[in-house]
Amino acid sequence: MDHNVPVFCLTRAAASLWEGAHTDYDPGHRLPPAPRGLAASDAEWRSFLEEQTPNGWLLRSGSLLETLASGRPIYLMHTTTYLDAIRANRHLYQAAGCLVGALYCAPLTREPDGLRPHNLGAWLLKTKPHTRTIVFEVACDRPVPAKGIDYLRLGGVHLRTYLDHRAVLTTAEDDQLRRAAVQRVRRAASVLDLLLSCACGTDLPAKSFLDRLAATVPAVPFLGYLYFEVVAEYLMLYSTSRQTKECAQAGEMNNRLYKDLAFAAVQTMGHLFDLALFRPDHDRLRQLIEQIEPGLAAGVAGYILRRLAHLFACVALAPSQDAAAVTFNQLTFDALAQVAPGLAGQMVFRLLRTSPRYPQLFPIFEQPKATAVSAYWNAHGIPTPFNGVIPKGEIGLNLAWPSGARVWTAETCQRGLLHPTEELALTFVPRLADLRDTALGRARFPLPDSGRAGTSDDAFTPALPAAVSISPNH
Repeated sequence: MDHNVPVFCLTRAAASLWEGAHTDYDPGHRLPPAPRGLAASDAEWRSFLEEQTPNGWLLRSGSLLETLASGRPIYLMHTTTYLDAIRANRHLYQAAGCLVGALYCAPLTREPDGLRPHNLGAWLLKTKPHTRTIVFEVACDRPVPAKGIDYLRLGGVHLRTYLDHRAVLTTAEDDQLRRAAVQRVRRAASVLDLLLSCACGTDLPAKSFLDRLAATVPAVPFLGYLYFEVVAEYLMLYSTSRQTKECAQAGEMNNRLYKDLAFAAVQTMGHLFDLALFRPDHDRLRQLIEQIEPGLAAGVAGYILRRLAHLFACVALAPSQDAAAVTFNQLTFDALAQVAPGLAGQMVFRLLRTSPRYPQLFPIFEQPKATAVSAYWNAHGIPTPFNGVIPKGEIGLNLAWPSGARVWTAETCQRGLLHPTEELALTFVPRLADLRDTALGRARFPLPDSGRAGTSDDAFTPALPAAVSISPNH
């Protein structure tokens, strides 16, 4: 295998940005700085989640984290519809998405009779029958840090990337982008201000607020991502179903819960995993939870409000801010970037994706992130970054890892175990795949000449929903 990859370097400022975009699950970890004025700290929330929920112990000692800490080889599976093309050109490319360039995979556990998929992998094998499976073996000579990339905390990275590369936009594009971001935030200001108020301890009626939150997602699509991840966290930590208990016995969070939630909430989720469309109101949310696990419906609204409010304050605001003193009603773009760089970056990131020039802009704005995070992972000894919003099983392969990995095609036996069949000699290329080969590219830009932006101040309003995930899985 060719592992001739470039050596990447990060400035101190860039390294600090990427450090802030990761969540550390190592014992004795140092939590990221948070705004002042919050009713509860990150440490208090982590302690509550670990100690006061039925499955919270998986946040510190689940199989994924134990595998990383073992220093033994790590086995991953990846499903693809492009196996013939991969076999022919012998290259694997990065994929933009929640894992920021890492190849989306699920863990495997080596057993005497084969490789047992994590329940996420089992779900992928069951629901994607027309895909083929690739297996990776990553050799590790030391424990891998339990630092997961948290895409909810990527706002600062998105903002910095935009500021560094905004010169590739026309003056009109840049003005429209900034105006659209500010106008959307101002339209949502009453809800965003209430979230901060709740994070600082104000009691709010959960039912009416969740209705308002759902109605605000189209203006601020990032709220759909936050909303979904908090509901998913609630399901995985509080579920006591037989299936969840079986997963827990294997040291795994039950990923089927949030998959069922997503596909029930949004009819088109099977076409494109687009969390900008996740916006159930209070009654619909309870209905969804009752369909998945009836006993969890009663407590969901209050939990979602408190947890989402806290997370929003932490990922949206600069740590130097006092959450109780911030209002979003009259902020200019520059003020928004100063006060709430996380929110500003998330707005810009998703608005850029609605630009008719996005196929041209995609490598300019997305490749620097994938290159920089690869440098961060290599510097910190991370060949297999995982989705650190919560260690639920979504894990990636760092294609810039100097020693690479062994690769096989694999078949599934009747017991559901994977068996490597043909070893492939592949070159891992630390460069993003062509946008046309991604789910986003196929859905958002089906034709070379796919529409044009309007001339209004909100010219970045999408013809199709904004804020889509390029990964076909998440």
